[in-house]
Amino acid sequence: MTHIHGHRWGHSALTVDFDLDETTPRLLRVTRPGDPEAPPGDLPLVDVTLSGAGTGWSGPRFRGTALGPRLVYRAHHATYGDGWHRLTVELRDPASGLTVFAEYSSPDGVPVLRSRVRLRNDGREPLTVRAVGSLLLGGLPSPDVLDAHRARNDWLAECRWYIEPLRDAVPDINRGVHEHDARAALRLTGRGSWPTDGHLAMGALTDRGDGRCWLWQVESAAGWGWDAGEAPARRTYLGLGGPTYDDHGWRQVLAPGEEFASEYAAVALGDGFDGALAALTSYRRRIRRPHPDHEQLPVVFNDYMNTLMGDPTTEKLLPLVDAAARAGAEYFCVDAGWYDDTADGGWWDSVGAWQASARRFPGGIGEVLDRIRERGMVPGLWLEPEVVGVRSPVADLLPAAAFLRHDDGGRVTEQGRHQLDLTHPAARAHLDETVDRIVGDWGVGYLKLDYNITTSAPGLLAHTRAWRAWLSSVLDRHPDLVIENCASGGMRMDGASLSVTQLQSTSDQQDPVGYPPIAAAAPTVVPPEQGAVWAYPQPEFSDAQIAFTLGTAMLGRIHLSGHLDRMTEAQLDLVREAVRTYKEIRGDLRSAVSFWPLGLPGWTDEWVALGVRAPVQGATYVMVWRRGGEAERVLPVRHLAGTEELKVEVLHSAGVASAQWEGSAGGLRVRLADAPSMALVKLV
Repeated sequence: MTHIHGHRWGHSALTVDFDLDETTPRLLRVTRPGDPEAPPGDLPLVDVTLSGAGTGWSGPRFRGTALGPRLVYRAHHATYGDGWHRLTVELRDPASGLTVFAEYSSPDGVPVLRSRVRLRNDGREPLTVRAVGSLLLGGLPSPDVLDAHRARNDWLAECRWYIEPLRDAVPDINRGVHEHDARAALRLTGRGSWPTDGHLAMGALTDRGDGRCWLWQVESAAGWGWDAGEAPARRTYLGLGGPTYDDHGWRQVLAPGEEFASEYAAVALGDGFDGALAALTSYRRRIRRPHPDHEQLPVVFNDYMNTLMGDPTTEKLLPLVDAAARAGAEYFCVDAGWYDDTADGGWWDSVGAWQASARRFPGGIGEVLDRIRERGMVPGLWLEPEVVGVRSPVADLLPAAAFLRHDDGGRVTEQGRHQLDLTHPAARAHLDETVDRIVGDWGVGYLKLDYNITTSAPGLLAHTRAWRAWLSSVLDRHPDLVIENCASGGMRMDGASLSVTQLQSTSDQQDPVGYPPIAAAAPTVVPPEQGAVWAYPQPEFSDAQIAFTLGTAMLGRIHLSGHLDRMTEAQLDLVREAVRTYKEIRGDLRSAVSFWPLGLPGWTDEWVALGVRAPVQGATYVMVWRRGGEAERVLPVRHLAGTEELKVEVLHSAGVASAQWEGSAGGLRVRLADAPSMALVKLV
């Protein structure tokens, strides 16, 4: 067997160095051209925890396992195709017979490393896997110089990034005295079937000295985790993966010959958070399923938020349909309640059959869907396919094995709903019949797929993988169908789900003045053309309030709502003009990357700003909101620094707004006379 000690792999934007020796194969460093020379990492290429061969030191994390250091190199091979560079390194554990494949990939010209680990039991006895890391990096700068970034993500308060020095979580224990690495680490985990409930499945480290940033995501719709701590020689390691037994109760038994692959994780490199996010955005566009929606960015009207709120009827919908069409909407989605035949709206624990209510639609739901089409829009419906209410007849029609179950065999029941298990053919057949009827027979072209319970039941990882495979099969059969991913707003805003669905709900936030920090930070987790932001103008709003809520959505995907049918013609003109402005700029959004002139927004910030810049020589757009404070601010626009003259145009504003470019200061001076107010500014 030939062993290769030094092996370099990558492309023009990324270099990955390995030491593939026969003792402990290692990933030494991940860099970009021009980065300072980094000392090599000193960690195994992969860490795996098996029952009977746990950790090499105390503590649940993705490094320091007993098995990792004994994996030996067997082979590696690299390929290139479809714009992707791929490398697989094969390792072997002589003691257990476990074969490990570390699989790396990177899109050409993009400084992002994607990784997963595939396991195969080539031994004679079953093996129980308790944890496997998707990516393990060592050799990052010392914890002394790194800041850690995390994002709290709660219902109605999504995408709240915060920063702390890594050293605050990883104290210096003076290794020279103790001759032992610190056990402390900054650890973050996500649990349950709402993978982004609590925190986004992301994180970042930024070097305070030179500004370099390592930004990552764990692409799991089930449990996930990451940890960053101190490695030998005062370096920092990063481990990404999940789910695990310690954190999520997950384990995988591999019979001889069986395989298991971890979820993917990806790390983007860049100059500062904005630079790394630009690379990660490009990567996200490369891994997602292609779809015309990503190019067209149609305006969607949804009847729910601050409008019908789950109480649609033919009588209420028909005038809304007419008004939405007049406002410029291109899709019209009937949200929750269309299946509810009860007199008191008590449908929560009886859903599952997904048949239209005869009480709500005396002439049939087709009357509403036809009106939507007659007005030149594509009809859509809300659906919560993974749940079956405990009072639904479907709960008894499907076999018990079609539902997720606890270890004692009882069905998972949360808030009066059972949870389907999409690994079971009966569960898939039920949903196939539902969607093929709604899309194929009823002619619905848009599905908002919601998910309003969460569980940590066994089998969750397999279910979420089957869920994504089912979504792909639906889109294979109905390629023009547009699917919105929603889970009480942004509770399932993970990279795995976003790679399949076309849109992502960013929040259920009902307060227009509370939405700006969410809308401004949403592009950290979802590309602009996939991030659905509510705009819900009302007839009782002032003109400035109407303009404010409409403007908040303009650098994402406008999800229009509100009682447009009750507006005056002058008010509807304001809506029409805003939608018209959005349609003029949306062609730039589909390939733009985001930046934050005032830094990532805080929840209570008085001024909030989001910028997007189109590709080279394209326009730059800056959205700025004032919720208080002084009437004037200068917003740095770093990629335009040094430009003396620019054309500045205020495309949309709520209240009196003015903007001018100050080349000497490298910034955009914006004045907003009122609070709350906002402006969308174009720079070319």
